[in-house]
Amino acid sequence: MDGMAVHEARDQVSIDVIETIASVTDMDPLTMEPPLYEAIDTDALDSLYENGAVASVEFEYNGHTIRIDDEQTVTVDGRGA
Repeated sequence: MDGMAVHEARDQVSIDVIETIASVTDMDPLTMEPPLYEAIDTDALDSLYENGAVASVEFEYNGHTIRIDDEQTVTVDGRGA
C-alpha cells in the first residue's frame, strides 16, 4: 500500500486529518499550506463526529483525497501534492 496512510482516531478528527496528511506528504503539521480549514470547515467536521454521527466524509485537500469513515479512521490516498 505504498503512498497510503491510515490513522486511527484518538483526538479531534480534524487533528487526526492534519497528522495523517503530514505523515503522507512529509509536511510540518503546524505549517501546512494551505491550512486545512481552507478545504473544509474543521469545526463542523469535529462537531459531526463529537455528536456521535455515524458518517463517512470524503474531500479533496492539496491533491489528495481524504476519507474519514464512520469509525473516524482517516485515510489519505497519497496521490498529488
